[in-house]
Amino acid sequence: MIAPSLLSADFSRLAEEIRDVEKAGCDALHIDVMDGHFVPNLTIGPLVVSAIRKVTKLPLDVHLMIDAPSRYITEFRKAGADWITIHVEAENDVRKTLQEIKKLGAKAGISLRPKTPVETILPYLPDLDVILIMSVEPGFGGQSFMPDTMEKIKVLRPKFQGLISVDGGIGAGNASQALEAGADVLVAGSAVFGKSDRMKAILEFREIFKKF
Repeated sequence: MIAPSLLSADFSRLAEEIRDVEKAGCDALHIDVMDGHFVPNLTIGPLVVSAIRKVTKLPLDVHLMIDAPSRYITEFRKAGADWITIHVEAENDVRKTLQEIKKLGAKAGISLRPKTPVETILPYLPDLDVILIMSVEPGFGGQSFMPDTMEKIKVLRPKFQGLISVDGGIGAGNASQALEAGADVLVAGSAVFGKSDRMKAILEFREIFKKF
C-alpha cells in the first residue's frame, strides 16, 4: 500500500491535493498530528481531519505524535480517522489506549521512534492492527531515510500478522529496502506531493511493489 503524507501537501489547496493523489491511485492518506511537546512541531487537529474526511473516502491513517494521546482519540475518531496510531513513548497505559481505539471502531496502531528498541512494543502485538516504524526522527518532513530502522521490521514480521508501515524519507530509491524487510505500507511525503505528476510518482512505487 502507498499512503501519501499530507504533511508534504500544499495546505492552501488541500482538497485539490487530496483529489489529485486519490485519482493517482493511492491506497490511504497519512495525517501527521503534532503537538509541539512530544515533537518540536505543531500541525493539525480534529477540525482539519474532519474537513479532510468530507473530501475523500480513502482510509485516513492518523498518526498521533502527541503526549497522552488517550485524551484525544475519541475526537479524532469522530473526525473520521480510520487508523489511529499512538507512540509507545507517549502514553502511560498503552494497552488501555489501544483497546479504546478498537472500541471506537478504528484500527489500532503503535509507532516507534528510531532510537526506541523494538522490544518495547512486543507485549502489545495482540492488541495491534498496525505498527508504524519511523525511519526518521518524527517532527519534520523532508528528512533522510535511516536504513538501520529496517532491522525492526525484520524482527517484527515473523511475530506480527497485521500491517507494518514505514514513515520517513521513503522514495523510489529505498522503497525496496522497506518491502524486502517485510513492510506492507509505505508512507511517502515529498516523494509524492513533491512531484508535479503524482500519478507517475505512485506508478513508480507500484512497479517496485510488483517485485515483492
